[in-house]
Amino acid sequence: MIDFLRGLISHVESEYVVLDVRDVGYQVFTPNPYAFAGKEETVTIYIHHHVREDAILLYGFETREEQTLFRKLLEVSGIGPRVALGILAGGRPDAVIGAIQQENIAFLTRLPGIGKKTAQRMILDLKDKLAGFATDAGLLAAAGLAPHQPISAASAQLGTGTAWEEAREGLSALGYTAAELDKAWSVLSPSVSAEETVDSLMKRALQQLFKG
Repeated sequence: MIDFLRGLISHVESEYVVLDVRDVGYQVFTPNPYAFAGKEETVTIYIHHHVREDAILLYGFETREEQTLFRKLLEVSGIGPRVALGILAGGRPDAVIGAIQQENIAFLTRLPGIGKKTAQRMILDLKDKLAGFATDAGLLAAAGLAPHQPISAASAQLGTGTAWEEAREGLSALGYTAAELDKAWSVLSPSVSAEETVDSLMKRALQQLFKG
């Protein structure tokens, strides 16, 4: 079983790259082949070696995290390698894991090939299995936020340069619309405390958004 390959990128297509490993070209399907375009140095690609009756296929990833999440996704009924690859092409691993742990069906159904039933199966099958892979800090990092930023209730109500603005940006990155976020904030804003942080606002908002 191939775990990783190390070599030079010799060719890039829309769905795969060709990796030259000691004069042997390996066709490797990857979420974003163009991320490898122009790289002249030796690269390491972490591999999932997929064998079926009519083909032997290699799926490759830039990080171990992507490789591990890809394999976890294959455990979900209805998700094959192509769909799992599309999920990783549509969302960063931290964001996908965070959405599963937060039971964020709205985000998951925006990923390629994922309907509501499949999103529900992803949550049911993987939420506990991914507990060690993502943290609140990881979810915030996926949205480009810094955790544990304090905010006063007064500044939160102003809505300018506040933790809610940063939390809102992060939630927007997860696929929520302005209307959905405004509705969630209208419910949350009266109860904002002086100890509120960016990550706590995100968690509370996600709970509200999930309720609809």
